[in-house]
Amino acid sequence: MAGALTLRVITPDHIVLDRQVDRVQVPAADGLMGILPRHAHMVTALDAGLVTYQVGGSEEVLFVSGGFAEVRGDTVRIVSEAGERPEDISEERASKAEERARKLLDDGAGGPGVQIDVLRAEFALRRARFRLRAKRRS
Repeated sequence: MAGALTLRVITPDHIVLDRQVDRVQVPAADGLMGILPRHAHMVTALDAGLVTYQVGGSEEVLFVSGGFAEVRGDTVRIVSEAGERPEDISEERASKAEERARKLLDDGAGGPGVQIDVLRAEFALRRARFRLRAKRRS
């Protein structure tokens, strides 16, 4: 594939993706970032979100829970605590996680004697929503 990028998504458990792509878009900590072949070398922090990449004429997507991306040569390496392709995501499980996070935020917001970690609950809600978006885009 002339003018292609190698996209590798790596988690502590396994390599989620290792393939040739035409372009990549990552959820950088300060906004979405597009990467094309011959991109300048760089390292950027990632937020939880969707990595989109194009292969031929089709656009594909996968979920990452944050981490960092490194561009070196024509290789994009993404290292994340979690990364999932749409076919590996259970819609039922992600929906239940979304419901649990919403319930925690609704019940714990100002309730007497109830203490929750709001930031963790909000992050769990965001992760569940991104997983659902990835699953539904497939």
